[in-house]
Amino acid sequence: MSQLDIYRLDDLVAVVPGGSGGIGSHLSLALARAGAKVAVVGRTPETCKAVATTIEEEGGEALVVTADVTERADADRAVSETLDRFGRVDIIVNSVGGGAGNVLFPAHEYPDDAWEWIFELNLTSALLPTQAAVRAMIEGGNGGRVLNISSVRGQLGINAGYSAYVAAKGALDALTRQEATEWAQYGITVNAISPTFVDTPQVAMLLDDPDFKAGIVNRIPLRRIGAPDDLIGAVLLFCSPASSFITGQILTIDGGLTATQ
Repeated sequence: MSQLDIYRLDDLVAVVPGGSGGIGSHLSLALARAGAKVAVVGRTPETCKAVATTIEEEGGEALVVTADVTERADADRAVSETLDRFGRVDIIVNSVGGGAGNVLFPAHEYPDDAWEWIFELNLTSALLPTQAAVRAMIEGGNGGRVLNISSVRGQLGINAGYSAYVAAKGALDALTRQEATEWAQYGITVNAISPTFVDTPQVAMLLDDPDFKAGIVNRIPLRRIGAPDDLIGAVLLFCSPASSFITGQILTIDGGLTATQ
């Protein structure tokens, strides 16, 4: 047995809410390539199907689940459909999030509807499917892995109208630690990765602005924008047996940004 085998996910089942998104699609494929069977969960069936088709063409197994995981019934159904297809749930990677750049307001004037939307997208979207997945993990009795996708904004403020996003990601970090504390007794680990700005199709227009891009790059010691594939190593660590004694941790993936703050 190779030491690298502890990073394999053979015969395990992963649920990926947001699994067809700019980050989630890369993570879904990475989990499948490491051996997992993957439930690709999202609101748009066409994009989920595209990811699932790629997994299947590479010899993996995938399930498409059309669901809005900010709604409890949909989140529960996503896990139920995964159990019906694969018989177990071992991993959940919560990849839904974002939206901050669309609703920027001064903290003292932040509107209720925008606040609620950001919290639904970045906190509720992780809470509800995780509750359903962990119930299945506890019932299965084989432990499990929960991984949240947070942000450096959970640790750092920014004077740019991001109060709701910063608060939601900070709450997600706190929830990660709390869930880790409660679910350790079941052999379930709960961790998060905390990236800085990542180059995805959703932010392509922003990065087309050379001044905007330069402002980000100049704050990052490694002097480049993060890519979705930069997250894969950490995701495989936290989802695999390699992290069996790691829980309640927030790993920052930011090219050194927070080291300078």
